[in-house]
Amino acid sequence: MSFLVEENPAKHRFEILVDDALAGFTEYVPRGEVLVFTHTEVDDRYRNMGVGSALIKGTLDQIRERGDRIATQCQFMAAFIQRHPDYADLVVPEP
Repeated sequence: MSFLVEENPAKHRFEILVDDALAGFTEYVPRGEVLVFTHTEVDDRYRNMGVGSALIKGTLDQIRERGDRIATQCQFMAAFIQRHPDYADLVVPEP
């Protein structure tokens, strides 16, 4: 099983493809230089397979690489960051 995380700026979200099929996404609202993440969803067929975690990790890695910051209203993303505090430096208070 191969994962690919890529941004879809037209839909304001990052998407994860599993073997070339859309398996989930995490949505954001751009607010200045901050992306406010509001919702993460994984297709039922891919639950409990690590797809959600791979999506968030891939998203946060891309955000770090380009020097952006995030705020999160999404409970899934917030819980991931709490379990992986090495991403906490990307989080700013909600604008």
